[in-house]
Amino acid sequence: MNTDETVIEVRGLSNFLGGNWVHNNLDLTVKRGDLYAIVGGSGSGKTTLLRSILMLQKPTSGSIKVFGIEVVNPSIEDAQHVRHRWGMLFQHGALFSSLTVLENVLFPLKEYTQLSYSLLTEIAMMKIALTGLHEDAAHKLPGELSGGMLKRAALSRALALDPELLFLDEPTSGLDPQGADEFDELIKGLKAALNLTIVMVSHDLDSLWGVSSRVGFIGEGRVLAEQPMASLVDNPNPIIKNYFKGPRGQVRDHLKKLPSDL
Repeated sequence: MNTDETVIEVRGLSNFLGGNWVHNNLDLTVKRGDLYAIVGGSGSGKTTLLRSILMLQKPTSGSIKVFGIEVVNPSIEDAQHVRHRWGMLFQHGALFSSLTVLENVLFPLKEYTQLSYSLLTEIAMMKIALTGLHEDAAHKLPGELSGGMLKRAALSRALALDPELLFLDEPTSGLDPQGADEFDELIKGLKAALNLTIVMVSHDLDSLWGVSSRVGFIGEGRVLAEQPMASLVDNPNPIIKNYFKGPRGQVRDHLKKLPSDL
């Protein structure tokens, strides 16, 4: 795997929404094999950035290249080609509520392949098992699943087409600490096993410490720093310092210093 290859390159991105500049000349780079976390305060534009990269929202100006293909005003062919190479886990799952887990995972497979139904079902069941769900869960509706199971079901669908690039929007939100830890471990395992490049939007400090290789901190409409978490928390920028040295960050630092046998 060529870790020097640029998978996502954002240059000069600007987004003007609701009478305000959400982004102003933002630059961002994601390399092959990164688990790149996007972080920042409320209203910093994390979701807007993700939507711009995913071609769900057209930016006011700037360039976004994914796998070397410009995705701002792409051709239909280019847009389809890029979309086939990524998967997306939305914050609340975004599963079809009237379809079973199996049917949800089958949906993109039937849409974009011409394989037999029996083979598609076999592939879908493999994806479901890959995320740690029991076979019985495949035949349940989303409304019958716990929060953790719902996340895994949505992840199964995101992996349906064997993506090279995986987007995660607040993947541990709504999970209890144990569930969040288990999901973090699942993501790390899948990244290693499937050679994934992952972009994650998160405010979960434990996840940022536990799984990210680099963190892009957004503030003042741009990426203020792109660093590993260990060095980012000591960045002298006052916006970054206030974010990580606030009450929640201080509690976490205190807990890290407690004896492990307590």
